[in-house]
Amino acid sequence: MAGGGHATQQHGEHDQDLALLESAVSAAGGIARKFYGQDVKRWSKPGGSPVSEADLAVDNYLRENLLAARPDYGWLSEESVDSEQRLTRARVFVVDPIDGTVAFLKHRPHFTICAAVVEKGRPRTAVVFNPITGECFAARHGGGATLNGAAIHVTDRDRIEGARMLGPKASFAEGWPPMDVTSYSSVAYRIALVAAGRHDAVVSLSVKRDWDLAAADLIVQEAGGLLTNEAGHALVYNQPAATQRTSIAAGPRLHAKLLEHLRQ
Repeated sequence: MAGGGHATQQHGEHDQDLALLESAVSAAGGIARKFYGQDVKRWSKPGGSPVSEADLAVDNYLRENLLAARPDYGWLSEESVDSEQRLTRARVFVVDPIDGTVAFLKHRPHFTICAAVVEKGRPRTAVVFNPITGECFAARHGGGATLNGAAIHVTDRDRIEGARMLGPKASFAEGWPPMDVTSYSSVAYRIALVAAGRHDAVVSLSVKRDWDLAAADLIVQEAGGLLTNEAGHALVYNQPAATQRTSIAAGPRLHAKLLEHLRQ
């Protein structure tokens, strides 16, 4: 009974965390919408990736509100100064205030606000929200994945040829069978669309950061899919570097075929 009681308590805490994430991310979406389509202030970060005043406004809102509700949680965000203190916390918010800033700045509705709670290296609650389309993907560990409250599931496709693939088209120009390839700036949005069964797979062979992947990872997992590195291992989050070298997301049968193809 003791073990079952602990599991029930954890589920209750995860439900509370998910409700908190959904509320905060929804409000943050209102902030992003106010900036969307406007002439916002923007600049380049070291390394050349763009950032805008909207990214910082959303980040500030989420940090203040999430940490006010959970002051004992750690914090890892693309737009906040990183602190090793997060490594000492049992649970950590992993946030990307605007994933797909390039799309946001070009007034394309393919960006998302991402937030997850990571515990022991894995996401336990997650929200990926597109504030322009109104799509809210959410999941709790062991509780399934939803899109605007309705259950979602990955496709059961088992062939690469003809698959609806999400990723940079140049990545699939050589060595791949013919596929229907689409690219969106937001990596999390791509993975969430696979979770919803609208596309079959995401393959990214370039380095991503924890905030790009953590929330979408749980959502695709709870939708019956897999997100791993090219070796087939689950990604571990909230490590000192907070980077992930490769990421492959799909339903189990197609995922196995993709790993096999990449090994060859």
